[in-house]
Amino acid sequence: MKKDIEIPVAKDVHVAIIREWNDEFLSKDWNAYIINDRSDAIEMVIVVSKGFDEDRKTSTMRHGIGKMEAKSFAKIELIQEEVLALDNEFFVTFFAEDKLYEKRFLFPKYSVSEKKLQQIPIVEREGILP
Repeated sequence: MKKDIEIPVAKDVHVAIIREWNDEFLSKDWNAYIINDRSDAIEMVIVVSKGFDEDRKTSTMRHGIGKMEAKSFAKIELIQEEVLALDNEFFVTFFAEDKLYEKRFLFPKYSVSEKKLQQIPIVEREGILP
């Protein structure tokens, strides 16, 4: 019976941490984005995020993104500099092709820095992929 259970693999959906200018506070901020690089839309997108290490953890944040068209992106949340000293986990759940998909993205502590910036497709900004 276990062999009959199909667990779909979530492909072409990514979480990136983007470095961008904030006009309101006149500073550069780190923001988490979800990217749908699929050729079809995804629906009921939910992102659960948290930061943690051996001794500390942040609050668990839940974000309902809803529907994302093909080749699109959406901002998830602002990430404070202090939180980058922790492991940052993003757990993404969505529906596509009448199936439920889920995928975990982990940014290890200190892996997000100016030195590691690269061009992120679709968003067309510099950032970090896990």
